[in-house]
Amino acid sequence: MAQEEQNKEKEAQAAKYSAADIQVLEGLEAVRKRPGMYIGSTDQRGLHHLVYEIAYNSVDEAMSGICDRITISISEDNVVTIEDNGRGIPVEVHPTTNVSALQTVMTVLHAGGKFGGKAYSVSGGLHGVGASVVNALSEWMKVTVRRGGKRYEQEYRRGVPVAPVKEAGKADDTGTTTSFLADKEVFTEMEYDFDTLAERIREMAYLNRGLEISFIDHRHNEEQTCYFEGGITGFVRRLNRNKTLVHPHPIYMTRAANRIIVEAAIQYNNGYTDNTLAFANCVNTIDGGTHLTGFRSALTRVLNDYAHKNKFLKDDDPNLVGDDVREGLTAVVSVKLSDPQFEGQTKGKLGNIEVKAIVESIVGDGLSLYLEEHPDDAKKILDKCITASKAREAARKARDLVIRKGALDTGTLPGKLADCSEKDPSLCELYLVEGDSAGGSAKQGRNRRFQAILPLRGKILNVEKASPDKMLAHEEIRALITAMGTSIDTEFDLSKLRYHRIVLMTDADVDGAHIRTLLLTFFFRHMVELINSGHLYIAQPPLYRIKAGKEEHWVYSDAEKDSVLSRVKGSGRKTEVQRYKGLGEMSAEQLWETTMNPTTRTLLQVSVEDAAHADNIFSMLMGDEVLPRKNFIQAHATSVKNLDI
Repeated sequence: MAQEEQNKEKEAQAAKYSAADIQVLEGLEAVRKRPGMYIGSTDQRGLHHLVYEIAYNSVDEAMSGICDRITISISEDNVVTIEDNGRGIPVEVHPTTNVSALQTVMTVLHAGGKFGGKAYSVSGGLHGVGASVVNALSEWMKVTVRRGGKRYEQEYRRGVPVAPVKEAGKADDTGTTTSFLADKEVFTEMEYDFDTLAERIREMAYLNRGLEISFIDHRHNEEQTCYFEGGITGFVRRLNRNKTLVHPHPIYMTRAANRIIVEAAIQYNNGYTDNTLAFANCVNTIDGGTHLTGFRSALTRVLNDYAHKNKFLKDDDPNLVGDDVREGLTAVVSVKLSDPQFEGQTKGKLGNIEVKAIVESIVGDGLSLYLEEHPDDAKKILDKCITASKAREAARKARDLVIRKGALDTGTLPGKLADCSEKDPSLCELYLVEGDSAGGSAKQGRNRRFQAILPLRGKILNVEKASPDKMLAHEEIRALITAMGTSIDTEFDLSKLRYHRIVLMTDADVDGAHIRTLLLTFFFRHMVELINSGHLYIAQPPLYRIKAGKEEHWVYSDAEKDSVLSRVKGSGRKTEVQRYKGLGEMSAEQLWETTMNPTTRTLLQVSVEDAAHADNIFSMLMGDEVLPRKNFIQAHATSVKNLDI
């Protein structure tokens, strides 16, 4: 009976959502010619963006209170299908285009139900280009709509309808099902990554309390179903699950003002980094915006007010600054509003001016009340912030000291740096090399015109567990910062980067992998813009040298070794196999030819697609908690490559 009433309510809502709600701004233009303008890139990230765009449309139905179940699946032949139990896209003739509203939505750029504000009070699909862009970039697409007791279908080929919308039978419920096959003529990468998609889908479920999202990957028989009654509070708990907590429970606050719904959840850990994720209408605004600015202003103001009022800070003590109150912070800030102003189709930053004051007010009131009602938690948080302030001041003094000594002055480079002669940074490379022996070979074998070498002695400091002042006291890290010229953290300046390729070159053994991870942790925590801008690379030295007669083969994996051996043994020639555990085992000429020569080398570019996932991985691998690290290693042991013990 309850289901019948629910269906009747959906039908009533569907009746209000009609073709007149679909507003057309302009026709579809050149999406296939310049896909990067709409989805960011044509690699795997762009491929994933197709899934997100269609999924956002279903999530918009959930944010409107209509949909409570979404299923996303990938077939064995890479067909993506997304189904929801929302209202179903209207199918009647649109008054402007004179074709079905469904066809209008799927084939006309800037056509959707999200412009007028009637059909959707909030939505993530601001521009109305999502569905039509995915259609244009798909080899084929099929949409099935269930509404009014009937089922309707339409198919498309590269954005062009095969036939008009047709009625295809009866329907017992309402909703939309969209299936598409990404076009291999457009995308350079056609392999969806389950973990990346699963992480984003989990985010969507956290941000919409009570929404069930199932993700099924038939290629690898993997499945995930997400449903979170705790919403973003559970999200924060998950982000902090491998960290030592300062206070046991996340602080949650929510309220609506001027048709803007604000949610925030915060919890401190004993780390040194800020992991605040900001969302607007369920879109991860990775570049922040007015909601993040408002949140940070409230956090700094309230903690300072409480600290002075309760004598944690004396009257003449300086206020805590933003870096102090955000050290060790994990937070999720989510706003839902009817007219979001995003920057760009990929929606990286929220620009609504009015949001800042509303978020600041709601978060400020909620946090103030919590601190008054939970003095024990308040004390732990303030102790953490004040300790951070003292460490920041110690780090400033350490930085000033080394600057006076010339250790961080870009005019005085480290003595062990073998610099290049080229002065144009865009043409220059800096190799960070493990050990003096390999550093010597690299210095001899390099092209001195554009390749610089910085040898690193021993294992650098694990910055995941080090305070800022301790990090700056570490000789190898100071040399690294100085050589690059950018400084770090809030003072990081990409325009001062002296080399536009920073290459990590370590041995192909356990110690080399550890040093590489230590370096990646440093860059992710203190120079993440370097990664985001595409300047960080990992060198791929060979694992084996196979000599067959007069032929010489450099081999980079065990599988490649087996292939080469099977080929050369068939010729009856005598073969020799040499395993390289360290870079220092190669001569300067061999190191150049295999690992440093731009015409023959292989470099892997480092990127971070999901900051929250990367934060968790670094916390787990390099943090204090042993059990999560042990579990991670056991879970991934079978997929490890090139492990040498």
